[in-house]
Amino acid sequence: MTPTLQLWLAFVGIGLTAVVTRCSFMVLGERLRLPLAAEHALKHAPAAALAAILAPALLLHDGRLALAPGNFRLLAAVVAAIVMWKSRSMLWTMAAGLAAFTLLRLYA
Repeated sequence: MTPTLQLWLAFVGIGLTAVVTRCSFMVLGERLRLPLAAEHALKHAPAAALAAILAPALLLHDGRLALAPGNFRLLAAVVAAIVMWKSRSMLWTMAAGLAAFTLLRLYA
């Protein structure tokens, strides 16, 4: 099998996998129900994905755990979390986090 054919087979396989997995929910609809435990677990998937993206950016510096006061990203995230907890406003949370990070970088 030539490398070009292998590449095309990979493209087609990946494409079919993407289409089948995404369309299965539309085609099967209510006929196929997930177990209750799986539905409950999937409700937490967006928060888990966000945490998986944010944790390395906030907690790691040069590949090492950085929990020192010099970790401005983590400090700004704490400020943003407190603002979100108190205000429940996404706009104020983003503004507070950005302001805290900018002030820490400029003046600390």
